[in-house]
Amino acid sequence: MYLHSTLLNRAAEGTPVRALLIGAGKFGSMFLAQVLTTPGLEVTVIADLRPDAARNACRVVGWSDEQIEATTFTDNAPTAIARDNVDVVIEATGHPAAGILHAQAAIDAGKHIVMVNVEADALAGPLLAERARSAGIAYSLAYGDQPALIAEMVDWARCCGFAVTAAGKGTKYLPAYHASTPETVWNHYGLTAQQAKAAGMNPKMFNSFLDGTKSALEMAAVANACALSVPMNGLAFPPCGMDDLAHILRPCAVGGVLDDAGTVEVVSSMERDGREVARDLRWGVYVVIEAPTDYAAACFRQYGMNTDATGRYSAMYKPFHLIGLELGISVLSAGLTGQPTGSTRAFTGDVVATAKRDLKAGEVLDGEGGATVWGKLMPAAASLNIGALPIGLAQAAPLTVDVRAGDVLRWSDVKVDDTTGAAQVRRQMEARFS
Repeated sequence: MYLHSTLLNRAAEGTPVRALLIGAGKFGSMFLAQVLTTPGLEVTVIADLRPDAARNACRVVGWSDEQIEATTFTDNAPTAIARDNVDVVIEATGHPAAGILHAQAAIDAGKHIVMVNVEADALAGPLLAERARSAGIAYSLAYGDQPALIAEMVDWARCCGFAVTAAGKGTKYLPAYHASTPETVWNHYGLTAQQAKAAGMNPKMFNSFLDGTKSALEMAAVANACALSVPMNGLAFPPCGMDDLAHILRPCAVGGVLDDAGTVEVVSSMERDGREVARDLRWGVYVVIEAPTDYAAACFRQYGMNTDATGRYSAMYKPFHLIGLELGISVLSAGLTGQPTGSTRAFTGDVVATAKRDLKAGEVLDGEGGATVWGKLMPAAASLNIGALPIGLAQAAPLTVDVRAGDVLRWSDVKVDDTTGAAQVRRQMEARFS
């Protein structure tokens, strides 16, 4: 209620929160649809490599010709960031190098930034967020996307005095998906390539969701924002429904699957034999908490909480997330209060390029969602120790050695152009947090 009442006052005063949207894809379009019914919030500028496509996206979600005419469209995001009529920058390109460039430009311009671009956040978010805090601006995870929703639940739990045992999300997963390619991905979604193309669906993007990369990126963002650990051997994706979260996502020492308490994990909506999990959490997020006292455990029982057999572990969850339809929460929190809805605080988890098949020297990696590598979550300290190649730099990188299927790639295995901004910032971050 606080944000909304403040927003209404800003609307009445004629001083709306003014946003720049960079990237008018699906996420951005969903946000644009909600701007129409959010008094006191305006998108003054939209930056996209295809301005005409961005205009059409506005038409599709219901903007009038007058509203489109009153909005600036450009393909030059850095220039747009510097404009006087921008308070909050929304980075929604999904491109890690572009995201880093735009975040740095926003920091230099003193503009709050909402980082929808989890790829950029996983690659260099700890350093970008630190620079933003030094500049007195918000660097925020994007509400509506799962990391910010998970961060909110973790914050709720800790403010209530509960220790967080596990936090994460659900997804559709089978071990074979790690080898999925853009050519095979549509079979797993029950679509033909022709149907997917007609619907404008990007095979690499959808493959990133399927092969585990997107889950790893999002859990890295959560771990780095919430002081949670990451599994030593990567995400396990245990099959688990809503009613079993507290039973399965507890430490091994008490009968669960976790190495230890205080970690991120993703649960699968499918059993390993392909059967659907009962009351799955495919579209949702969760937090598992532990009662700190016998009295609190008794309260769990008295109020019908979904506990494990000991009665000490319980779970809260949201079965759905609404992507860009909820993004306004982050934009308004930054624009009205200067506060993020979750923000990277440490370099705890990293997402590293892992071979999908045997690769030969001379092959060129095709990055996130491609046919050569997938992104595996691992502790940042372990990644730095072996010089692992981050998935965000695995695009168009030629191999200099043979790599076996399942092996983590290293910086020394590829030719990376160290003169690019993304590579330089990543190297700076590794030096800062090593």
